[in-house]
Amino acid sequence: MVMMTADLHYLTISELAPMIESKAISPVEVTRHMLDRIEKIDGDIRAYARVMADSAIDQAKQAESEIAAGNYRGKLHGVPIAVKDLCNTDGVATMGGSAVFMDNVPDHDSTVVERLNAAGAINLGKLNMTEGAMAGYNPALQYPENPWRPGHSPGASSSGSGAATSAGLAFGTLGSDTGGSIRGPAAVCGTVGLKPTWGRVSRYGVMDLAASLDHVGPLTRSSVDAGIMLQAIAGRDANDPTSRTEPVPDMTSELETDLTGLRIGWDVEYASVDMTSDYAAAVGAGVKVLEGHGAEIVEVTVTHRLREYLNAWAVICSSEAYNAHRATYPSRADDYGPWFREWLENGYNHTAADYAAALELRNACNGDLRSTMGGVDVLAFPGFPTTAPAVTPESMWGPIPDDRDPWSSRFTAPYDYAGLPTLNTPCGLSDGLPMSIQFAAHPLDEPLLVKVGNAFEQATDWANARPRGWE
Repeated sequence: MVMMTADLHYLTISELAPMIESKAISPVEVTRHMLDRIEKIDGDIRAYARVMADSAIDQAKQAESEIAAGNYRGKLHGVPIAVKDLCNTDGVATMGGSAVFMDNVPDHDSTVVERLNAAGAINLGKLNMTEGAMAGYNPALQYPENPWRPGHSPGASSSGSGAATSAGLAFGTLGSDTGGSIRGPAAVCGTVGLKPTWGRVSRYGVMDLAASLDHVGPLTRSSVDAGIMLQAIAGRDANDPTSRTEPVPDMTSELETDLTGLRIGWDVEYASVDMTSDYAAAVGAGVKVLEGHGAEIVEVTVTHRLREYLNAWAVICSSEAYNAHRATYPSRADDYGPWFREWLENGYNHTAADYAAALELRNACNGDLRSTMGGVDVLAFPGFPTTAPAVTPESMWGPIPDDRDPWSSRFTAPYDYAGLPTLNTPCGLSDGLPMSIQFAAHPLDEPLLVKVGNAFEQATDWANARPRGWE
């Protein structure tokens, strides 16, 4: 064994894995280090809904024994991770951010948890999230802080996933994304977020928000790490008939930083309108970085009907959310928080005609997006419209604000509509808060996104920035 460094918790998975494989570091000691760190600082950050310390140590001991016997399973073997608290864990409460489900103890693992276990990962616990995976919290439960600045949003809805990854409370986490819930927390917490192609990852045993829009994917500290985690959880699952049947490729097979031949679509208006000048400049500079590595920048136009299209998202999402919660809403309406209760009521009140009209707009948006991306390999744009905004407990709990603007989801929701894979990675700081650049690719092109993200991270140092005060 070698002495563990003080900043062990900030290593990437790809840095930690060879140390575990070579037995330079013990999975048990790494896990104990992480559990000690969670106990020390998570009382202030509140990323975890539930720490699974006993089972994590048991998993770590098993991993250590297997590795000592020469049975190394791969890059997640012995690596402590954590999952959003809408992923079923056998015998451990899965609340989905809601007091309604405080006593919900599944008798089986979700497929993603099962596959992480099979890869030898150590599950440290369940991560806090907004209620039902929407945008507001249940007042009966905790909400996380943004590690970069207390009193600021950690993003929705995978807020605990973003906060835990950013603050070194897990080496990687799972989140879900229906309208931006992987990429938003990743952007404002300064991590990488990878939303896979819809169906690339099974949703069996994962609580639904809106089934036709939901994606499950990783938040990590590098694009390579995101590829490693996606590799473990992707693939066809007989328990989820919507899961894709295509073979899962090696997600980290294309890590060379030469991007010659890569065509990057760029619409400067889309990437700068209603953005602060420094954020727009940081994303534009990021595109220039990739051009310097051989990529060709191709001018494209994102549809000018986007504002109209975005109005359909709330109708689809709230209608499908009501369908997912029919067993408990409206019968237990009072147990829901103000934000999500209003969201479910909206879904309850939408007519079939409302839903059909919204689907027409979604389909039209998908068609325009295919046209925009028709001649390029990836599309580049901001990871989020703003840095982490200041919040109050009241604003986090709801009700839904009257000025909620669908336009704020212009960099996220269209790619949930279309089920396209996207990846965002840090590209700068504005007044000490992270900014993020995002790339969208064609279906099942996640290895290309990992390549592009890695090339950007190798050429810059933004992915290595850490929030102060949690050393």
